[in-house]
Amino acid sequence: MACFERASPALKDILLKQYRAEKPMEIDHHLYEFGSVEYHIQTSASDPYHTYLSISTPLLSQGALLSHGLSHYTIEMVKGVSSDVMEIVEPAKEGYQLTLSINFDKIPRGKDAVKAITEISSVQAVILSSQLKEMLQNVNSQVTFQGMYKPIKLVYHPREPFFVIRQPQKIIAVFPMRFKENSDVIIATAFFQELMDVGSSQEWAKVPPCTWSPIPPPELRGELFEDLSTNGGFVSFEISSHHVEGKRLDKTVWSLLNFYAYVKYHVKCTRGFIQRRMRKRLESLVEVLQKASSEEKKLFEKDQDGGWKYIRKLVSLSKSKIFKRRYVNLSRKIKRLRFRIKIHGFGRFRRRWLRFPKFSSSRGYTKLD
Repeated sequence: MACFERASPALKDILLKQYRAEKPMEIDHHLYEFGSVEYHIQTSASDPYHTYLSISTPLLSQGALLSHGLSHYTIEMVKGVSSDVMEIVEPAKEGYQLTLSINFDKIPRGKDAVKAITEISSVQAVILSSQLKEMLQNVNSQVTFQGMYKPIKLVYHPREPFFVIRQPQKIIAVFPMRFKENSDVIIATAFFQELMDVGSSQEWAKVPPCTWSPIPPPELRGELFEDLSTNGGFVSFEISSHHVEGKRLDKTVWSLLNFYAYVKYHVKCTRGFIQRRMRKRLESLVEVLQKASSEEKKLFEKDQDGGWKYIRKLVSLSKSKIFKRRYVNLSRKIKRLRFRIKIHGFGRFRRRWLRFPKFSSSRGYTKLD
């Protein structure tokens, strides 16, 4: 998800206003969020201390295990969120997957009230993470069933699916990476290569191994072409049993759910850093050019009386001399070509027969004064 947080900021704001209101308010509000998530907050004047919250969210997995709505494990995880304040209403409101009843009288006063409302606002994140937790907890499960090695496609945004492949003693999570700009692809590719280098070091030996490949991994053979057509390659994480023990399970799940958001955040920050550096470099170059042009202008103004005219005169003289030399060289070449072939006796013939005749006038002319 482009902006994935545990607690919904808009839902938290509405619940806090309802809780802090001096007079009971009647609310019938529909709230839509990124990722096809819908909330319906409803409070009646007859029962102002109970607020009904209905949630509609796309299931994280479209596989056979979760095709019948929320699983029992997910329901139990939701019940554990502020159990003193919130209860599950069955059946859920039509068009929604879950309906909760919130009793504001049981919310403690002070800072604990904000904490409780924040937990209630994170129910949708609990639903998503609980589905992935249920899969990761069965890493060492020896139960065999049909399609055990078949990739499970997990979707919380149509353009950002990822795959979970269950294998003996480990689970592989594969993320197809897609970017709109070519510059983002270059930045992300460098980031993935750096991520592999850091993950293979001794200091980070306990984290899930990360691999990046420009082509789909063998585990995704047979998947749809539209799911495998990417311009940023494929990032894979190998999750073993010690990665899902105790508190590590929640961290591992949250890291996987926020991997797309983390990569986009890194690419955006890197692109902004590069643009700022280029802008500063451009400004420094412009300052240098402006300084040089101002100094040159002052120099020209200082020598405008005599220096500039003298320079123009030197340039004009040099050009005339060059042109004259070229003309002399060309004339010499022409003379060489003209007199290269010599015929003996031709000079005598020319003096005798090719003379211009002299004409004399019978009339005389006198100079007029």
